[in-house]
Amino acid sequence: MVQVQDIAQSARDIAQKLGVQKYDLYGSITDSTSVQVDQGDPKQVKSSNRSSIIVRVWNDAGKMGVTSTTDVDPRGMELALKTAQEASIFGVTEHIPDFSPEATAALPEVDCAKAEQVQVAELIRSLVDAESQVLEAHEAIASVPYNGLAQQDIERFYVNSEGAVRTEGRTYASLYLYTKTEQEGKKPRSAGSFRVSQGLGNLAIADCITEATEKTIAHLDYQKIPSGKYRVVFSGEAFLDLLGAFSNLFNAQSVLDKRSLSTPESIGEAIASPLLSLVDDPLHPHNVGAETFDGEGTPTRKTPLITDGVLAGFMHSAGTAKRLNADLTGHASIGAKVSVGPHFYHVFASQPGTGDYNLDTAENVLLIDDLSALHAGVNALQGSFSLPFDGWLLNKGERISVDSATIAGDFRELLKAIVHIEAEPEFIPGGICPRVWVDDVAVTGE
Repeated sequence: MVQVQDIAQSARDIAQKLGVQKYDLYGSITDSTSVQVDQGDPKQVKSSNRSSIIVRVWNDAGKMGVTSTTDVDPRGMELALKTAQEASIFGVTEHIPDFSPEATAALPEVDCAKAEQVQVAELIRSLVDAESQVLEAHEAIASVPYNGLAQQDIERFYVNSEGAVRTEGRTYASLYLYTKTEQEGKKPRSAGSFRVSQGLGNLAIADCITEATEKTIAHLDYQKIPSGKYRVVFSGEAFLDLLGAFSNLFNAQSVLDKRSLSTPESIGEAIASPLLSLVDDPLHPHNVGAETFDGEGTPTRKTPLITDGVLAGFMHSAGTAKRLNADLTGHASIGAKVSVGPHFYHVFASQPGTGDYNLDTAENVLLIDDLSALHAGVNALQGSFSLPFDGWLLNKGERISVDSATIAGDFRELLKAIVHIEAEPEFIPGGICPRVWVDDVAVTGE
């Protein structure tokens, strides 16, 4: 890979040549290999080396221009800096982004050793074996139409004209398996599983196979359920999906743009059950993709968002923190506009719920494992949602797969209707969340 120090030096030299006094760069360089298989044979093999860099230049009037490039050699860098310099003439005149005041502050230490990349043949063998085990798990499983095993070596960096030089490297291996059944007189049923780790050697392939097959088999016997209000138990993944769909609640840029369910005055308001606490924790030991700095070079950190049901804070960039007189949190992504987004949600119980919350003895309770159509079924500005789901109706130990049903409601009301958060966490690639019990959720069935 290209050395970040070389990019930094090249940028300094070219900026001096062009008369650019103030600039910064944020980017990544990625080596990736992925494979897919079909009935034991390789279906697709991809390998790539790609780079992506955002270049920002401020002119003498303080206005900023932005461009992007995939070319990290001196010629590409010169063209990018020159283009951004020319674009700065047309830059915004209000709330102009600036360097983060923490762009040269010490970064947190994270133990994240890189794993060795394996040969493509080994990826194919591992995936063919995984597909075979899924197909052999039950006669109804006819295929694994969506599958993939991939490895990546990524280096991220941030450089600016005031001497900031940030860099970190990570390796990832990921596996997904998504099944399809065929049974005479029955609808095809599907289920999937996903796993990610630092490398193929510690990737939980067996767990992925087991989860995909067990969920698929559990969906074979299905029936429609009556419409009505149900006590619902969200899997950790499903609850995190909902949180992600309504992340504007905690997004300072959305708040300032008036495209959020929150306002600057919302901090300190009770927005959820007092049982719920939520932090964004990019440095959590279970976060395989831990990032120690954001797109502006700001060190990342654990950020409380909900504490005992109360809105505790927002996710910030340098610009939003300045405008709202708040501390930086390390959630910026730079581009034509600086955006703000989460890293790794961690949901946990502030206090134990009272009552009997046991899936083995629950009566007429819906367990929602997976939500669909989040792109279409969520109105993030109104707080409403209507979403198809995969799950089961639980009744005194009996588990029946639900056929063609949707849940609907207001996300803020759902947060306040939480009655129990289990102690055992579920570790998901995008965060950590235990199962969450919610009362009186509207479900449309037959």
